[in-house]
Amino acid sequence: MKTVTQAIQFGDRIHPKHEIEILCLNCGYDLDESELAAATCSDCGQILNLRQNMKIYATSIPAAKGDAAL
Repeated sequence: MKTVTQAIQFGDRIHPKHEIEILCLNCGYDLDESELAAATCSDCGQILNLRQNMKIYATSIPAAKGDAAL
């Protein structure tokens, strides 16, 4: 199951875009909500041990400060 949350700006702060993917640790199967509720992987039949992958995206670059002249 993959959940994507878009970037949100709160004043001068940004909560970055991120993705969370939940997989079966035993076989790597991409799980859905019903499989999570059943606590059993429908692909390998094992009791669920979860693996979570997270991607965080850089959404902005802070303004440069200082003097560029050397």
